[in-house]
Amino acid sequence: MVYYTQVLFVVEGQEAIFESFEEQVLPLLSQFNGELLYRVRPPRSAVLTTSIGYPYEIHLVCFPRQTDFEAYRDNPQRLACLPLKDQSIARVLLIEGKAL
Repeated sequence: MVYYTQVLFVVEGQEAIFESFEEQVLPLLSQFNGELLYRVRPPRSAVLTTSIGYPYEIHLVCFPRQTDFEAYRDNPQRLACLPLKDQSIARVLLIEGKAL
């Protein structure tokens, strides 16, 4: 099992565009054996310390295999939505991991 944590920083004022992107791509996860384990929108008050800013959302997803993630990442339907992502997301921190 491979795990991916995404820390998402959304461009101020582009939240609706970001949510439109999410509505289109998150349902695709299951087609590639992926599962959204957590989708958190933390309030600023929940961040005790930061040197990188305040995230809009944090996602934790998992896939049984790296190839499942790659198939999701490279899916044409998801790729067609990338202009929404590019317009709404300032930056993303993607962390790959595994259960210990």
